[in-house]
Parts: sequence; structure tokens; C-alpha cells
Amino acid sequence: MQIQEIVKTLEKVRQVNPLIHNITNVVVTNFTANGLLALGASPVMAYAKEEVADMAKMAGALVLNIGTLNETEIEAMLIAGKSANENGVPVIFDPVGAGATAYRTETARKIVKEVKISIIRGNAAEIANVIGENWVIKGVDAQEGNGDIIALAKKAAQQLGTVVVITGKEDVVTDGDTTYVIHNGHPILTKVTGTGCLLTSVIGAFAAVEKDLLLAAVSALVSYGVAAEVAANKKGEEGPGSFQIEFLNELAKVGTAEISQYGSIEKR
Repeated sequence: MQIQEIVKTLEKVRQVNPLIHNITNVVVTNFTANGLLALGASPVMAYAKEEVADMAKMAGALVLNIGTLNETEIEAMLIAGKSANENGVPVIFDPVGAGATAYRTETARKIVKEVKISIIRGNAAEIANVIGENWVIKGVDAQEGNGDIIALAKKAAQQLGTVVVITGKEDVVTDGDTTYVIHNGHPILTKVTGTGCLLTSVIGAFAAVEKDLLLAAVSALVSYGVAAEVAANKKGEEGPGSFQIEFLNELAKVGTAEISQYGSIEKR
């Protein structure tokens, strides 16, 4: 996969301005909307079960995020997901905190069973728990583990029949056959709540304009990670508040020059 392909996919997002339907958690709603707007996509947050089928049908992608889940929201996610499936709209799933409680784990597994997921993104513990593997989790954060993340990602992709993105110090993207590792991003991202959730929605924006879901996911991760690196270089020393604002600025500005300079991807 070439840097030029990644840049071209990013440019397509900005040209198309895809509508991204987010059923996400209350902690990250504003940051997610602002991040998508900065990137060049068009966010909508619709949760009522009476309208989610219609909204998902007209969207470029549907993003399901179980960060602050409840029964009403789960019902809406299933309705929206099935509508998206029926209308050829890619569904991106973020199983936030899967493994932390039985309820979260069961909900994540129910969604992947009843909805055809195009791309799933989570940390290693979340992905592991979705497919029944053991991995320690605290709250919604994965603990350091000694497992083979690439092997885990491939197993999940094959078991779920989807593109799997596992994010961490390095990001792994695979469809079960072809695998890429992305070395972009910055540790300060972990000091701003919602950066992982926003990334899932950004992946949705790329999937909305690119049918090659592996290319879409890699392009999203590289673009996002590079924007974070540039923002950290400019404002990281001032703290997470200044970084968060600059990160939104860099999502709006990231392009050929930055991705060519900082983009770091390898095929495994």
C-alpha cells in the first residue's frame, strides 16, 4: 500500500463529505462530531429507534459504539445495523469495554452476531473478548499483555468475517489474509478522552468513500496518527487541553506533505 493511495483516499473524504451516522456514547459525542467536521465528513447523531433505520439508510457509513450502553440504545443499534446491511451501508463497530463486564461482552457479541460488521476497531482486550479469547481489561482500557496481537487480529478477522483494527502502541489492520502495521500516533492521545472513539468514526468516514475496506482503514489510521504527531509536536508540551484543540486543527490540515513525511506503514 502506497502513501499516494492513502492521500488519495483522504482527499476523497473531503470531496465527498460523507454523512456518518453515529450511535455513540455520551462522553465523546461533541468531540466526535467536531473531529469528523474537521476531517471533512458530515456527522449526525441519531439514537431514537423510531428514526435510526431511516438515518442509517441514507448515511455513507454507520458507526456503533457501546461506550455508555443501555437497553434502549442497544435496540436502536440493532435496528440501524440491520437497515445499513439491507442498504449496502458499511457498519463500523467499536466494542468499548468488552470484557470489563458480562453485560458489555454479551452485548458486543450479540451485535457482531446479528449485524454484518464491515470493520471492527478496539484495543487488544476488547477484540479478544468479542471472540472469546482471554485478555485482561480494566474499565475500558486494555492492560499490557504478552499475547501476539497480529495473530489475535487475524483470528478475529477470520472468525468475524470482517476487517479488524487493533489499536495500541502500534496499530494492526487485517482482513485475515493481508496485514498492515501502522507506526503513527502519539502517547498523548491517551490523555484525551474519546480519541479512540473518534478514530472509529474517522474510519467510518473513510469506509464511506472507499470500497476497499483494508485501504480505508489503513488510510484512516495513518491520516489520524500523522495529525496527532504534528499536533503533539506543536502543542504537546502545553498539555492535553492544548493538544486536543491543535489535534482538531491538524485533522483539518493534514495532507500530502505531512503524510509523506510522517506516514509509517509496513506490511506483515
